[in-house]
Amino acid sequence: MEVIHERCAGVDISKVDVKVCIRVPSTGRRRRSEVRTFSAVTSGLLAMRDWLLAEGITVVGMEATGVYWKPVFYLLEHDMECWLLNARHMKSVPGRKTDVKDSEWIARLVEHGLVRPSFVPPEPIRQLRDVTRYRTEIVRERTREAQRLEKLLEDTGIKLSSTVSDILGVSGRAMLEALIAGERDPHALAHLAKGSMRRKTDALVEALTGNFSTHHAFLARAMLDRIDACTATEAKLSKHIEVMLQPFCRRIELLVTIPGVDTRAAQVILAEIGADIARFPSAGDLASWAGVCPGNHQSGGRTGSGKTRHGDPWLKAALGQAAVSASRTRDTYLAARYRRIVARRGKKRALVALEHSILIAVWHMFTHDTDYADLGGHYFIERTGRARQTRRLVSQLNQLGYQVTLQAEGAA
Repeated sequence: MEVIHERCAGVDISKVDVKVCIRVPSTGRRRRSEVRTFSAVTSGLLAMRDWLLAEGITVVGMEATGVYWKPVFYLLEHDMECWLLNARHMKSVPGRKTDVKDSEWIARLVEHGLVRPSFVPPEPIRQLRDVTRYRTEIVRERTREAQRLEKLLEDTGIKLSSTVSDILGVSGRAMLEALIAGERDPHALAHLAKGSMRRKTDALVEALTGNFSTHHAFLARAMLDRIDACTATEAKLSKHIEVMLQPFCRRIELLVTIPGVDTRAAQVILAEIGADIARFPSAGDLASWAGVCPGNHQSGGRTGSGKTRHGDPWLKAALGQAAVSASRTRDTYLAARYRRIVARRGKKRALVALEHSILIAVWHMFTHDTDYADLGGHYFIERTGRARQTRRLVSQLNQLGYQVTLQAEGAA
């Protein structure tokens, strides 16, 4: 088999140590293979780097093992080419599974060019990813805490969430604070409503009648404090993200021109795909990497399930929210595409199709540095031709037993 990389290495990483196998030229046509074990602490990784540099290694392949690959990758990426490899792409031979065998197998795969490296963004984008992902987790934790608070109120017989759209809004929060402070009169609590909520006073009196004890007050106070802490942390992270995004302002300006993509979704999209769109040769490569296109599995002449890949869950979550928002816009291409697909394929497939369309648009916008150009809500009608669409609709009405006479709009 042809040797693609003359001096390469394979690294099998665990929490406590790393097994490193190098493949380098030797006398004649033979190639030398050597395996060494290094500690996973910084001193051991530095010794590993010095050995690899002394051997003239140019390419290092390593399996994406949890988070343990990160210190190894970050230490070596400035001195040699590092490949982060998908574990599903390099299954070892069954029955011969050891860490040393794994490192040798990785080295051989890299040596002959039988694997492709995964996308690892540069350091500024990696840091942006860390902050945006942590902010997403904080928001999710706040949502979970709000759900716990709602269940606590249900335990007391108080049905506040059935009457108030947001129990943490101005009116809901005032009622909760009064309950915690010791107020139990439902009429007094109902009169704390603000604005349009005052029209629901009678319903609020019924909803706020329950058995709220000091035990519930203690738990509710703890939950509200946790929610407030999450809100403060989210605000701090958002401010830091704005500072980190200053070099990428143009990219954010482009992203927010897409219907359904707000500033927060744009920040997550940029953090996940990076600012250098040239890392993806085509729009199809970007969609495939993100996992928003149909799967491709064919064997024996039969095509298997077209289920999408897992892809990047953080990116898919942001795209999903943007797709839902875009489907509700008026007179836009994305909304028309959603209505066109949802009737045939259902809501979930229609939303995935919108995610795909958004990501394809992002690739072209970043490549050509141009704003989003909406094709309009009548794109699909104009594409097939007005006369063709008219004939199709008239034919359907005729089949239902109607006699149709058409008159142009504005005609006498």
